[in-house]
Amino acid sequence: MSKSANYKRKLPILAKLLMERSDEEHPVSRQEMQEELARWGLAAERKSIYDDMEQLRGLGLDVQSRRGRGGGWFIGERDFQIAELKLLVDAVQSSRFLTKRKSESLIRKLEGLTSVYQAKQLQRQVYVDRRVKTMNESIFYNVDRLQGAIAANKVVTFRYFEYNAAREKVFRRKGAKYRLTPFGLIWDSENYYLAGWDELRKELRHYRVDKMADITITGMNGHSQEGWDPEGYAQRHFGMFAGEPCRLHLRFEDRLAGVAIDRFGLDVPLVPDGEDHFTVALDLVISPPLWGWLFGLGTGVEVLAPDWAAAEFERRLEEVAAVYRHERPQADE
Repeated sequence: MSKSANYKRKLPILAKLLMERSDEEHPVSRQEMQEELARWGLAAERKSIYDDMEQLRGLGLDVQSRRGRGGGWFIGERDFQIAELKLLVDAVQSSRFLTKRKSESLIRKLEGLTSVYQAKQLQRQVYVDRRVKTMNESIFYNVDRLQGAIAANKVVTFRYFEYNAAREKVFRRKGAKYRLTPFGLIWDSENYYLAGWDELRKELRHYRVDKMADITITGMNGHSQEGWDPEGYAQRHFGMFAGEPCRLHLRFEDRLAGVAIDRFGLDVPLVPDGEDHFTVALDLVISPPLWGWLFGLGTGVEVLAPDWAAAEFERRLEEVAAVYRHERPQADE
């Protein structure tokens, strides 16, 4: 083999060695480099190693050196620093929409972005209270497919299911296909949702991606996205539940100002109402998660308007109270 061919082989081998087995605490010595090259049938003189390191720097690798005992060469700056990789690993481990197997696969790939020594620091477990991993492996690829449909503004079809008590899939609409112009993906309460224009119901709807099956991108051009506001849509839907939209007026005790701001943002107007209360007016979708959130605040919040919403909240409270009185109110005629 010619000298030129050998030289072309040397640089990738040395680059791989440094990327995998070096960091600031673990430099690779000249002897270790020569031994690695020898495994590939390549010889390397002392001076050529120094030249090789300069060549790698010229190619964009941040090759650093340390002199003295235990010295050698190592990769300094990488695309991802160890603190960034730890953050990504934590996000992958705690993501509910990823299956356990997919999480482990992604973490192994993240480990390959640093040295084998620092990779050990990534082999850790993040505790997430009552975390439940999804059972649907295909969601990882569904998200990618849906992103393509959104970019192309093409209608997608899919089937939608729930799990029964036996953990079996039960398809809605008896397995009939849904048809949707996808507007955007929304991350809420540890789940991915696809929001868009339902071509059958002629309204904005959203669906959990991990409960979608047989997703197909059609050749049909999608509905216009004019006026689509993903942030506003997500804020109006508590827990991404569907329901009746309205302008909801609430009265809070002042001590709950932080709670209201945490939920609705710093821009929400807090209108003083008396010495120790304030009111807010919000465009929300009335749904069970909203009632649950309000109930959790106890007497610190009151539903003022519209009247039908206040009556609905009162009725639900009565139904719950009736369970503990061992009686149930008569269902509405």
